[in-house]
Formats: sequence, C-alpha cells, structure tokens
Amino acid sequence: MAGLSLNNPQLQRSDQELVSRALADKQLFAAIVQRYEEALLRYIVRQGCRDKGQAQDVLQEVFIKAYLHLNDYDTSLPFSSWIYRIAHNETISHFRKEKNRPLVLEIGADDEFFGKIADDLGFSRQETGQYHDTDIQAALQALEPRYRDIIVLKFFEEKSYDEISDILQMPQGTVATLINRAKKKIKSYMEKN
Repeated sequence: MAGLSLNNPQLQRSDQELVSRALADKQLFAAIVQRYEEALLRYIVRQGCRDKGQAQDVLQEVFIKAYLHLNDYDTSLPFSSWIYRIAHNETISHFRKEKNRPLVLEIGADDEFFGKIADDLGFSRQETGQYHDTDIQAALQALEPRYRDIIVLKFFEEKSYDEISDILQMPQGTVATLINRAKKKIKSYMEKN
C-alpha cells in the first residue's frame, strides 16, 4: 500500500488508537489496511480461496465492510478478532456463492503449522517417520468445514480460544469442544491410514 511507510507514526499506534483516529479522519483507515492486509489475505487463502484474484476480491470486501461498519466496532474488544470475523464471514459468503469450498493448506508454506498439530496430537517427526505433512493435510481435508475453521484459526493463525470465540461468535467452551473433537478426528484419521 503506497503512502504509508513502516516508519509512519500511525503504524506504531495500537489498533484501538488507529480505529479512534480513523473514525475522525477516514484517510487513516489506510494504516489499518496496511497492518492487516497480509495476515487477512493469508487467512482467506487458507480458508480455501485458491484463486489469488478471488482472494484479493474477498479481501477488498472485508476492508469495505470494516470501513463501512467501523462505528460499530466495540473498542473494549480486540480489533483483530473483529476484522477476522468479517474476513471469516466474507470468505464463507464467497464459498456459498461459488458452491465450493476447497481446503488450501499447502505443504511447504505451512510446514511448521503441520508440525504444531502433530506435536499437539503426540506425533513427532523425529519418531521414525511416524507421520508426514501430507498425512496431516489429508486428515484436515477430511474434516468437516466447522472443524477445519477451528484448526486453521488455532494452529495456522495462532489465535487464542478467546479470539476464536470472538471471531466465530461462539462460547469459549464450544471452541474448546470443537478443537478437541477436531484433534480426535485428525488423530483417528492418521492412525487408520
């Protein structure tokens, strides 16, 4: 994004400060875009929006909605959860229109995250090849979308239970339950294959 350098004082502010300033001066919304565009684009792609042009279109819709509803943001809550919720909803809307929702977690780009899932499940890369990233990728592909959403947010986007609760608008207990069920499904899949 042109116009804002990394040394710009606007980029040094907290999310809440940026939002407050952007409400007073809409030109400052560009700092919010710059702060979140890379992470949100990665999230949209991981949710299954494989075509870069379509992912960019979804991202643009996310920022348009965020801009239009900036007054609705509750500054007592984390801004990142609020904007990720918009990204999640826009991505789901995109797939409803397309009637297709593939999983895009690429071997290579997401290796460390596949490792985090394996470690959390008690599998180790050091154990004589007990698992491969392709095994975990296949297990994730086999999950229902609601479980994949949770796993992507927890392990790939590294969101806390509280943030996932805010993004998906569900109680933390439900988040914990879905994460546990997803992990059990992944482990069961990997043990069978």
